[in-house]
Amino acid sequence: MSTIIVNLDKVTYHHGPHLVLNEISWEMQAGQKIGLVGPNGAGKSTLLRLITGELTPDDGFIFRHKKIIMGYLAQEPQLDTTKTVWEETIGANPAIQRVEAEMRHLEAQMADPAVYNDTAALNRVLAAHARAQEAFEQHDGYSYENHVQQALQTVGFAEKDFELPVRVLSGGQQKMVGLAKLLALKPDLLLLDEPDNHLDLAGKTHLEHFIQTFPGTVIIVSHDRYLLDEVAQFIVEVEAHKIALYQGNYSAYATGKQLRLLRQQQLYEAQQKEISRIEAAIARFEYWASIVIDERHIRQARSRQKMLERMDKIEKPVLEHETMGLELNGWRGSNKVLDIVDLDKVFESNDKRQTANVASTEEPVNGISNVVLLGLNLRIWHGERVGLIGENGTGKSVLFRCILGQEEPTNGIIKIGPSVQIGYYAQQHETLDPNRTLIEEIWEAKSMSEHAAVNFLRRFLFPYERTRDKVATLSGGERSRLQLAKLMLSGANFLLLDEPTNNLDLPSCEVLEQALEEFEGTVLVISHDRYFLDRIVERIVELEEGALVAYNGDYTYYAEKKEKAISH
Repeated sequence: MSTIIVNLDKVTYHHGPHLVLNEISWEMQAGQKIGLVGPNGAGKSTLLRLITGELTPDDGFIFRHKKIIMGYLAQEPQLDTTKTVWEETIGANPAIQRVEAEMRHLEAQMADPAVYNDTAALNRVLAAHARAQEAFEQHDGYSYENHVQQALQTVGFAEKDFELPVRVLSGGQQKMVGLAKLLALKPDLLLLDEPDNHLDLAGKTHLEHFIQTFPGTVIIVSHDRYLLDEVAQFIVEVEAHKIALYQGNYSAYATGKQLRLLRQQQLYEAQQKEISRIEAAIARFEYWASIVIDERHIRQARSRQKMLERMDKIEKPVLEHETMGLELNGWRGSNKVLDIVDLDKVFESNDKRQTANVASTEEPVNGISNVVLLGLNLRIWHGERVGLIGENGTGKSVLFRCILGQEEPTNGIIKIGPSVQIGYYAQQHETLDPNRTLIEEIWEAKSMSEHAAVNFLRRFLFPYERTRDKVATLSGGERSRLQLAKLMLSGANFLLLDEPTNNLDLPSCEVLEQALEEFEGTVLVISHDRYFLDRIVERIVELEEGALVAYNGDYTYYAEKKEKAISH
């Protein structure tokens, strides 16, 4: 039997007056790989913080195995950007650094003539040094640097990257520094809150391999369904203040949840019929008792009333939750939507714009450090769904800006069909003005009354009281839904989508996928969401060393072709 490392027993937690989790019971065992899913705001991060002890439950108990070492990676790890990768990671265990500093201080005292010429003083310093050395050995201090090096290499850093300043790293790379710091502590349980955000496809593959081979327990919050299919042995869903445990990966959970809800609906309906039958019998006995004043009828009515009270009521299942009402209609337009011929993009050495979109650690292309796109060719026809992939920093967003006319190509031709109207979804939500209200953003997309704008925003899950808030106050997921709302109003027939699923919860991802499947138009999408790519695109184009390589299939087809090419 596996060791129980953490056990939650009827845990309840409120955030102010609001109930977040209600009587949660959950037993975690050594070695399990668990995916934690649920809508944004359901309480997933709160649950992780309760497990770590950062938060205290209002009611219930949390048992933690006394020898367990936990590592918690928050959505936004707190790193010192003035340090290098090595300096930040080596500081993961401050106890070792304190003891080592004490040892160095005591060794300096031993070299002081005032100490080594005084036998009593020297003996005191030697005894203190022996105690410090023993503590250092208990913390495994002599092998700590080697362990930190292994931790950094495990999460994907080469030795040449150790001296990079943290400030030049991408968001995904900073997440991996945070993970390396946890590994340096040799944890038994890893709690990872969306560690895959901002990772490119290579980074996600590396993260999958790490989780699969990690000897301890992992609980991971992620919206990446492909990743959850690859690593999860169990799925725990947080919804409506409760949790439900499913055995298997994400696909097994999706099927299992639907079957559970249908079975619950059947049981609920059967129980409601039984309740109606008992209530009718109670009414009959009470009526007869009122006519003939028969004690027997009164006892029978009471007996059935007690039967009702003792009955374990089955809750009516919610078969369909409210989701955003996204519809992308589009229209036919030109047959040849986009034609790019021999496109080059070279940034001047003093052009600061490249640092925002091209990784500072990017290798030069053909020896020219500022070449981003080189002899690029791409043709897209009406109705195609094309996925644009490539490592972070290869220039995918630069290509989008060239297509949109926001960036002037150095050489080459970009032709947009004459009957093509482009709709753009920006990864960093640049299409939104943080100083506008939500209603003003809708008015910017399409003229309508205030009442109509409010009703339209409610279709995208914005309550009435939020519609006059500033965009700056919105979460990442809320900004994503607002961008999609504006995209719907644009009437575009060619969609350029830059990481559209990054901040969406799983139900919203599924709504977006359904809308794109029904869209009468053309799609070019940058995405690291492999599940999304498998469902939506029919052609993959990979940006590599400034040029595009085409694969006529979905992500799985692309991955198989790449694997075969590597093996040969």
